[in-house]
Amino acid sequence: MTSSLDPVSLAERLIDCPSVTPATGAVFDCLQAMLEPLGFAVHRFVAGEPPEGPVENLFAVRKGPEGTRHFAFAGHLDVVPPGEGWSSGPFEAERRGDLLYGRGAVDMKGSIASFVAAAAEIPASAGTLSLIITGDEEGPAKYGTVPLIEHMRAVGELPDLCLVGEPTSVHRLGDMAKIGRRGSVNIWLSVKGAQGHVAYPHLADNPIPRLVAMLAELDALVLDEGSDWFQASNLEVTDIAVGNPATNVIPAEARARISIRFNDLHTGQALADRVTAIAQRHGGEARAVISGESFVTLPGAFSDLVVAAVMAETGLTPELSTTGGTSDARFLRAVCPVIEFGLCNATMHKTDEAVAMEDLHVLARIYRRIAEAALKP
Repeated sequence: MTSSLDPVSLAERLIDCPSVTPATGAVFDCLQAMLEPLGFAVHRFVAGEPPEGPVENLFAVRKGPEGTRHFAFAGHLDVVPPGEGWSSGPFEAERRGDLLYGRGAVDMKGSIASFVAAAAEIPASAGTLSLIITGDEEGPAKYGTVPLIEHMRAVGELPDLCLVGEPTSVHRLGDMAKIGRRGSVNIWLSVKGAQGHVAYPHLADNPIPRLVAMLAELDALVLDEGSDWFQASNLEVTDIAVGNPATNVIPAEARARISIRFNDLHTGQALADRVTAIAQRHGGEARAVISGESFVTLPGAFSDLVVAAVMAETGLTPELSTTGGTSDARFLRAVCPVIEFGLCNATMHKTDEAVAMEDLHVLARIYRRIAEAALKP
């Protein structure tokens, strides 16, 4: 069954549903209402408890004939808080000139709408199509794509290839696709001392100089010079806190936080162990949370078909990149080869987030080409 759907109108419907992370409810109702008339069986479930949940997730599948391939599109319906200063309502999609405004227009309700429009044009006989959609990508990402993967394994619906619709383009739609991502680890540091009066330092133990020395050693680290597919890893100090309101008191504890984005020369645990050893040398402690490991889908058949689809519709050859932050591709890569491709990212997370309406139509055609090529035996 095929039908012509307008991706701009679909994006408007999704934007009009407030869905600040973690998203639940109406925005999923909206997407389900789009998919079921196209023959998709939609399964929704809620995972997690406060404070990181509950999170709603959606897995929709339209099965092809027995033995055909399975292509999946992955994304998220949750958005970051809109903030103040919008020219129009952030959850009231508005067309102005050539642009469609609203929170999520780029990241990433626009790409979800484009894929739905693409799916409407692909016959069920071509193979199995699915959508892996979470309400928890912009937040902790604990109860989103990971439970979705568990559900897919349980029902035996693992895809052969997966495309994540994150906004990867930089200057023009089609100029960049992501074939991998760096890993991410955040580490909380603390140094304990003994509180006392500043006039009697011999009766106290000031932890701040030890924390400063620890951070200086960490900041001086050169983790690497980059690798074949990745830029150099970087360590950044993201917070320092003492919480001492008194001018005449030596504090009992000093704390800091660092964030490391790392390439395929490291693992999160190895970096956590290295930082812990440095912290301990300065009399401190470290607690690490690894958000994801680095990964790369090496150029080959999958990237070739993505590049061919982009070139056919835009005339551009997308750069195959591993730059930027993390995405849910870090989880999906354990299931099958995964590549990310989507809209221009210039206004994502910004006030007056907007997408060129023509880009939504072009993206729908690109997604259709990718899916059809991916489903071929």
